[in-house]
Amino acid sequence: MSGSTNRAMAIELREMRPDEHDEIAERVIDSFEPITWASKLDERIGPLAGVAWRDRWRSRLRAAFASEIVLIGELDGENIAYASGTYDGATKLAFLDLLAVFKGGQGKGYGREMLRAYVDNMKQRGALYCQLDCLTDNDNANELYKSEGFFKAASSYHWFLDMR
Repeated sequence: MSGSTNRAMAIELREMRPDEHDEIAERVIDSFEPITWASKLDERIGPLAGVAWRDRWRSRLRAAFASEIVLIGELDGENIAYASGTYDGATKLAFLDLLAVFKGGQGKGYGREMLRAYVDNMKQRGALYCQLDCLTDNDNANELYKSEGFFKAASSYHWFLDMR
């Protein structure tokens, strides 16, 4: 894996182990708190039917752990990053569902390293293409993806109706 920083060591990529599910879920959730639209929604209207965004994300991550390729980035034996997604062999399309750098490791180039490691892993599986979705207001992530050669294929809005 190639790195973009001047650190002596690059992160090591491995598949997540089942015994790590709870720890990894909490660290992913913590890393997404400032940017996820789910937390912003809860700030505006409150938990959905009493279910807070963190609990909704725990459910989302349980589903990802069960159905996606889940990769962990380690540095010196410490879990520092996460990536999960799918690969469709028929279209040769990899989909990056979630990319997270855990708190304490953000702003150090690990997101770029993890993105590159995920793309390399998908190439080894046969992928020719990679797609991901990112909120328009997540400037750091959008700049990262653009700098790594991703291009904007479409835009979308997350519309929501409170029907109470």
